Amino acid sequence: MNKPAGLVCHPTKDGPLSSLIGRVRVHLGDTEGRLVNRLDRETSGVVLIAKGAVAAAELGRLVSGAVAGAADKSYWAIVEGHVTATEWLIDAPLGKDVTSPVAIKDCVRADGAAAQTRVRLIRTFVRDGAHFSLVDVTPLTGRKHQIRIHLAHAGYPIVGDKLYGADEQRYLRLVEGRLTEDDRRALRMTFHALHARAMAFEWRGRPWRFEADAGEEFLRFSA
Repeated sequence: MNKPAGLVCHPTKDGPLSSLIGRVRVHLGDTEGRLVNRLDRETSGVVLIAKGAVAAAELGRLVSGAVAGAADKSYWAIVEGHVTATEWLIDAPLGKDVTSPVAIKDCVRADGAAAQTRVRLIRTFVRDGAHFSLVDVTPLTGRKHQIRIHLAHAGYPIVGDKLYGADEQRYLRLVEGRLTEDDRRALRMTFHALHARAMAFEWRGRPWRFEADAGEEFLRFSA
């Protein structure tokens, strides 16, 4: 599935159509649809869904990172600033951000879990007098919020990221329904500009590759 930004993957209390897996199960007419991978609410792109438990377990091991190098995942991100390197590896351990008022926030910390992200520059551009870059990102490990944290740590936060961007208070204002017009202008996009572009792996004796086009707002901003 190509999950749109703004839709959660997991079921919620707001009915079956409020989540990606809920919509899939309505479409299938049963409850057997199972998420193999998951994306944050604001991240769009490839989500793999199995129709049964056996396939879900097999695929889950491949795409979760439990089998090193078993699956290649490619993301597109629009970041703030002109990236100067053509390609580089971000190698920085991740753990809980104990200084943040946001309970779910993680950060780079020396005693964290090992995390590596490969970044390749696609192009740089200027919009409304500000500098941006479109990058292709491959997470080599599967830590929570890994891509968003690593890019921000490298000095290139993702456009529209309310938690790892310039002001984490925007995230709190968002969840409390207090996001201001000034916040929206500063964020530049409705949702953060991270898109799961492709996933590839070997399974049951053959290669598989899934790709998903980015949404209209993402493409329009990066054009």
